[in-house]
Amino acid sequence: MADIILNVEIRERAGTGGARETRRAGLVPGVLYGGDKDPVNVAVKSNEFRKALYTGKLLGHLVTLQHGEEKQSVIAKSVQFHPVTDEPIHFDLFRVGEHQLIKIEVPVHFKNHETSVGLKKGGSLEVIRHTVELACPADQIPEELVIDLASHDIGDTIRISEVKLPEGVKPAVDRDFVIATLKASAAAQSGEGDTTVEG
Repeated sequence: MADIILNVEIRERAGTGGARETRRAGLVPGVLYGGDKDPVNVAVKSNEFRKALYTGKLLGHLVTLQHGEEKQSVIAKSVQFHPVTDEPIHFDLFRVGEHQLIKIEVPVHFKNHETSVGLKKGGSLEVIRHTVELACPADQIPEELVIDLASHDIGDTIRISEVKLPEGVKPAVDRDFVIATLKASAAAQSGEGDTTVEG
């Protein structure tokens, strides 16, 4: 079951004016999409929404939406922030069944930089994908994908096939795409006198 419960109110007024009015009332406006139902304009108390957001378990996680006695499993897909105050000003939620297969972006993180064979030689890590789209059950979304750099040397290419994914989780695209490469540093390359540019 989801860790976070969002208590929502239904918004009567849609559009920019309605959203502004909602924010003035101390609420964050949002829209609930998906499933076989029409979109619904909703709102959550600002302090509750911020609290859920700062746990780090709101975006890209299964969340329980509560309206009165009704409960619904949803995924928080996006949150918009005010450009100056950085306060959340709008969010999008998608209805899902708890075990429904969904596609979702998950962040990629790297560990053991300090013991990496290639990095110790002065190589540099070039990250091609900071997130990877996965297909997985809504209640089994990985927090992150962690790649161990310890044994990687200069010239290595790190592909999705190297990442051990949890049971029932697979990449959304069916090919062995590149996540990162370990390259020789620019200083090391300039010493080789190779000025070829691949295009």
